[in-house]
Amino acid sequence: MFFTGDSSTRKRVDLGGRSSKERDRQKLLEQTRLERNKRLWQRQQNSAALKIQKCFRGRKAVEAEQLKVREQFYMTYGDRCQNVDSHCFGPDSEFLRWLVFFFNPENASDFLSLVEACRLLHRFVRVKGDIVSLFSGMDYSTNHALVDYRVKQWAYCCIQAVHHNRIQLKDQLLMASDSTNMPTVLLLDAVVLLIDPKLPWACKTVRYLSERSTITLLREIVLTGKESMKPGVPSAKASSLEHLLTLIISHVGQRPCICPSVDPRWSFSSQILTVPFLWHLFPHLKKVFATSELSLSHIHQMALCVQNHANVLPSDLSPEFPGYACLLGNLLETASVALSQPDCLFDMAIDFAAVTSYLLELLPPLKSSSTESKENLIGAEDEEESKEISLNRDLERQISDAINPHLLLQLINVLFRGFSVTNGLYEEGPHNKEVAAVGAASAFLHVTFNTLPLERIMTVLAYRTELVPILWNFIKRCNENQKWPSLTEQSAYLPGDAPGWLLPLAVFCPVYKHMLMIVDNEEFYEQEKPLSLKDIRCLIIILRQALWQLLWVNPGAAPNSAKSITNGFAHKRHCVEFIQQRVSVVVAELLSQLQDWNNRRQFTSPSDFHADAVNEYFISQAVIENTRAYDILQRAPFLVPFTSRVKIFTSQLAASKQRDASQVVFSQNRLRIRRDHILEDAFNQLSALSEEDLRGLIRIAFVNEFGVEEAGIDGGGIFKDFMENVTRAAFDVQYGLFKETADHLLYPNPGSGMIHEQHLQFFHFLGTILAKAMFEGILVDIPFATFFLSKLKQKHNYLNDLPSLDPELYRHLIFLKHYEDDISELELYFVIVNNEYGEQTEEELLPGGKNMRVTNENVITFIHLIANHRLNFQIRQQSSHFLRGFQQLIQKEWIEMFNEHEIQLLISGSLDGLDVDDLRANTNYAAGYHKEHYVIEMFWEVLKGFSMQNQMKFLKFVTGCSRGPLLGFKYLEPLFCIQRAAGNASEEALDRLPTSATCMNLLKLPPYRSKQQMETKLLYAINADAGFDLS
Repeated sequence: MFFTGDSSTRKRVDLGGRSSKERDRQKLLEQTRLERNKRLWQRQQNSAALKIQKCFRGRKAVEAEQLKVREQFYMTYGDRCQNVDSHCFGPDSEFLRWLVFFFNPENASDFLSLVEACRLLHRFVRVKGDIVSLFSGMDYSTNHALVDYRVKQWAYCCIQAVHHNRIQLKDQLLMASDSTNMPTVLLLDAVVLLIDPKLPWACKTVRYLSERSTITLLREIVLTGKESMKPGVPSAKASSLEHLLTLIISHVGQRPCICPSVDPRWSFSSQILTVPFLWHLFPHLKKVFATSELSLSHIHQMALCVQNHANVLPSDLSPEFPGYACLLGNLLETASVALSQPDCLFDMAIDFAAVTSYLLELLPPLKSSSTESKENLIGAEDEEESKEISLNRDLERQISDAINPHLLLQLINVLFRGFSVTNGLYEEGPHNKEVAAVGAASAFLHVTFNTLPLERIMTVLAYRTELVPILWNFIKRCNENQKWPSLTEQSAYLPGDAPGWLLPLAVFCPVYKHMLMIVDNEEFYEQEKPLSLKDIRCLIIILRQALWQLLWVNPGAAPNSAKSITNGFAHKRHCVEFIQQRVSVVVAELLSQLQDWNNRRQFTSPSDFHADAVNEYFISQAVIENTRAYDILQRAPFLVPFTSRVKIFTSQLAASKQRDASQVVFSQNRLRIRRDHILEDAFNQLSALSEEDLRGLIRIAFVNEFGVEEAGIDGGGIFKDFMENVTRAAFDVQYGLFKETADHLLYPNPGSGMIHEQHLQFFHFLGTILAKAMFEGILVDIPFATFFLSKLKQKHNYLNDLPSLDPELYRHLIFLKHYEDDISELELYFVIVNNEYGEQTEEELLPGGKNMRVTNENVITFIHLIANHRLNFQIRQQSSHFLRGFQQLIQKEWIEMFNEHEIQLLISGSLDGLDVDDLRANTNYAAGYHKEHYVIEMFWEVLKGFSMQNQMKFLKFVTGCSRGPLLGFKYLEPLFCIQRAAGNASEEALDRLPTSATCMNLLKLPPYRSKQQMETKLLYAINADAGFDLS
């Protein structure tokens, strides 16, 4: 028979490896454990039930007793306390004992009885005058325990009554004390009477109220009163609630008060200071809180919570009014008063900086903030997050308005009071007090810079405090001693392993950078203010090393992570990375600015800005996107030597050409250009080309005056000749698009629109022409003004750039800056007169500037508005269109690698003298000449004997540009060539002058017989501007 598949007859085998007895034992143990736990749970349930029943029976018994005592109270003293006299408040009377025993704030009759009792208290105190004898009789010391107990209970009952009925009494909560018939006023004024600091039981009562968390009840009372308050100016008279809060906070940290420390969760700071716009409700309380001793106590308590990272704040009222932001706004609003007190202590300033730094760190980005984050990119994630979390506009305004110049001035003065600007307190290094001051100031200002607008606060930090010299003194001594103290104690958000120079540099760099925007050339170079040139050289080394450490040695963030952490709210998650990123930005900006000053007038070697560790590996990595080296090249290009950057730029151009060539193999644009209309034809035809066409090959066919194309095929030489002629014509000041400075440097003509109707289109075209020359490696001898070249980097020009444009105007403005008498007597207004081609127009520098007189207070603003108008505003349209055309071919990232001085070198070539040996090593010969020919040997000897000026003229004669390629003549396109002219050596042929074809970098040299003859002919040719023809 076949197998049926039925396995029931097979013996069962347990594969677990255990016997059935063992399994039964495990099952029994588990069952026993479950039964034991069940019995334990039942016992706990029974015990809990007994406790609940006991509590319930006790409450029922108390309620019954209270009902009995209440009835007895009404029978004895009346339902409106009609039968009460002054003796009823004494120790022998049952009046107060019964009232505080049965009082229930939910009972309307109890509430009315309590109100009447308070009314009687006020009356008896006015009559008798002595509240102590009213409660204790003749001897308080004998009955003090009983009296203290009754007073504490009564005060608590009054606050309970107001709190429970606050909705019904909402219109009375903020009433002034003279409204004596209102229940709320009677109840709160009674508490004010009972906790008067002069009374012997005052401290005990306040302590009792604190232990019962009465401050939370008062918070809810304040919030209810605030909601019902009518908008407008607050009452000039203090309310009863304000008097009560004033007395309660006065018991903290005040002598001879002996109140113990309150739990921070139930303190005035956490419960009341988190009420939005508290001081608008209680202006008198603001004055009391601002006293130094009181502020010191409360702020120190908050500082301890910050150090311990304890969250003691109540729940937020709403997303628009988070508790920490309300606390910050109220603290900042009183800070100016507190810090301006003559007896304001250093410790209080330290605690204040620590608390406010921590709270500012929690803020989302303020909508009104125009901090340097506008210079940074913000990641998409953080934009979404910042939209979700936003503060109330009025709360934002309270915070931003409170951090005003006066507050910063007071804080810095208190923190650095007694510090020497030159040597600090200790030669061997900063003392603990100095470290604490620097850490607190740096932490506070660092967070402020990244949260609030900078325009109003930078000037006061730069010019009305000694912050820059003090921080520099600290940085310099730490660097000299090679010992940086840790500042983590002063910054709750800074980790312990963060370098000690991080926070000081985060504050020093932007403030000093702001100073450099305002300081003039005489102050910087001659007077050496605010830092000496020797100190600046030392500073450059420190900044360079710090920046290299942050970007290359120990980067805190990946190159592309800057976008995700520059947002002010995101850095709570990436705190260390954010600070490192921020410091790298401000250090790079300051170093870039110092390099600009060095370019104007050299005070240190350019190599001081170069990082020591830049090597071939770094250069090879710098051309690859998304590498650390590439990121450094974009953010701090000055760390890389100029020649290395030129090589990278050249390789980027070559790579771009190769990509374009692979996409358009056969496309080529041929332009027909009339020689006598070269600029107009070039404008019309090149403007019609697309960006892809501009990147490709462009061939030129010149048309003569008869309309016939000239013979010859453009292999690149004719195009070079075309570029030289176009740029010479377009940038000629006679054409009206550009003007010259006193130093013969070119900048856009502000009145170009009066000459050319299409002037903006022409500037776009000229930007494209210049970019095409750079793209093709063609040097053009066009000297641009530095303030115009800065527009290629989209930079703003400042007062120090004005001398290159108008030195006379600059001298007048500096005269105004240092004018010591009353400037208003000069009758200057915020207007400027433009004079273009004899047409004068008056323009306001500010709205209403015609009626705004220049004074000693606003003269700095006037000076910089004038400079801004001349350097930026007047040429803004021309520069913008020029830049658009320029960026069609030269990417922004490429040009950002260079400063203005270096961009001029890219355009026109090296400023160094002609390197004859380099030119000789990279020269071709034609028509019978070779490198060992006697004429060629003689030629090089003659050229070497020329003066530098004549050598540059020779170079311009043969190449069209008086400067050589930046990387040497190896990179000259095409290579320099010497061709024999005059085939026979007749006297007539030898009498010819040498000629050149600049389009081909070609010199046509007759075979002269002597050095003297060759030298004479060459000098005549190069000084006569002769020899520009096509071969």
